[in-house]
Amino acid sequence: MHTLQNENELEELLTLPSQFDLEAASQLQGDVVVLGAGGKMGPSLVVRMRRAIQQAGLSHKVIAVTRKDRDGLLARHSRGADVIEADLLNPKTYDTLPDAPNVVFMAGRKFGSVADQPLTWATNVWMAGLAAERFHTSRIVAFSTGNVYPFTAAQGPGANEDTPVAPVGEYAQSALARERIFEYFANTHHIPTLIYRLNYAVDLRYGVLVDICEKVLHDQPIDLTTGYANVIWQGDANSYCLRSFTLCDVPARLLNVTGLKTLSVREVAEKFAHRFGKKVRFIGTESATALLSDASRCAQLLGPSTITEDQLIEMTANWLSAGGVTLGKPTKFERRDGTF
Repeated sequence: MHTLQNENELEELLTLPSQFDLEAASQLQGDVVVLGAGGKMGPSLVVRMRRAIQQAGLSHKVIAVTRKDRDGLLARHSRGADVIEADLLNPKTYDTLPDAPNVVFMAGRKFGSVADQPLTWATNVWMAGLAAERFHTSRIVAFSTGNVYPFTAAQGPGANEDTPVAPVGEYAQSALARERIFEYFANTHHIPTLIYRLNYAVDLRYGVLVDICEKVLHDQPIDLTTGYANVIWQGDANSYCLRSFTLCDVPARLLNVTGLKTLSVREVAEKFAHRFGKKVRFIGTESATALLSDASRCAQLLGPSTITEDQLIEMTANWLSAGGVTLGKPTKFERRDGTF
């Protein structure tokens, strides 16, 4: 169990490479470009990759591309990674980016997508085409989301990579369109590609567990309409990303990335309530379905997560009860209409 005292310790744990990461770094055979590195997950992913490369005794660069390095976050924590500020919606930008045999595409737009749907589609689809065209001689790990799947039985294993997609709402539809763009370029340009369907990565400053824990702490009701969810430690998601370059293929390969356990929102809230000596108030009842992903293929190919869901619950409780900071960005995981 990890008891973290501050953000420095949290960042250290998120970015600490495993032996598996070092082995993956040794197979990169060149630099890595991370497109859209300025989001919640990007900075720690960049640092973890860079640390793995250094500890493997290699000199490859990790080049972080972001529209704006907010407060110098990437520059401050990049530990030697190059940082490029650029507008990835501008086609001319791509002429200025360096070549690299390995590309991570994690640019995207989810929250606020309803407020400007044309921008959402341009960001999630047009930008993907620009990136795939520019890096047509690279291999690409392209981030996607479990939102492309239909809701499945709450008591079942969740959607696997063979489940027919059925995206709900324009965000999920644009995410599927992004996948199709990368699949098209993989087929026509023979680009080894991995579609990285991640859902509900958490660190202790944001995520489904933080959402539930904060409501319990602040005596707010818990909506049970979406009563089940999967989560994965962001550090494990970072590791899987680095290690998934070896899975890139033509046609593009799909990979669900999340935890193996289906969490009950009711049970998680009750655990937090017991820990804090509070009574939890629920509204609504659990629907028979939820947005769940079966990540057994990921575990089979890349190994299990290093931090379990039960450990994440305890770590979240420790963090928030000690006054740990949050990003103040709810996941809206309980939404069932696809609007974010």
